[in-house]
Amino acid sequence: MKSYHLQLFITGKTSRSELAIQSVRKLCEDLFDEGLQIEVIDVLEDPDIAEEQKVLATPTLIKSSPPPAKRLIGDFADTQMVKKHLDMI
Repeated sequence: MKSYHLQLFITGKTSRSELAIQSVRKLCEDLFDEGLQIEVIDVLEDPDIAEEQKVLATPTLIKSSPPPAKRLIGDFADTQMVKKHLDMI
């Protein structure tokens, strides 16, 4: 069983941020049998983490493990596309 570590970077409590969180939660439901750790990071509250990860736009989803690291920026509503892009299928 693979173990995934995801970081979701958002900006504040906006409708776009909430949509990104809901989409990633849907992704979690699709992968419920896999080990999955998700960290939601608000760049307004934790700008140092965003800078360290070189996040320039939000929402950004980063899969840091298993390697290779992958990132996706924008809309995550199409969970199949997200899983494919992040090598999760």
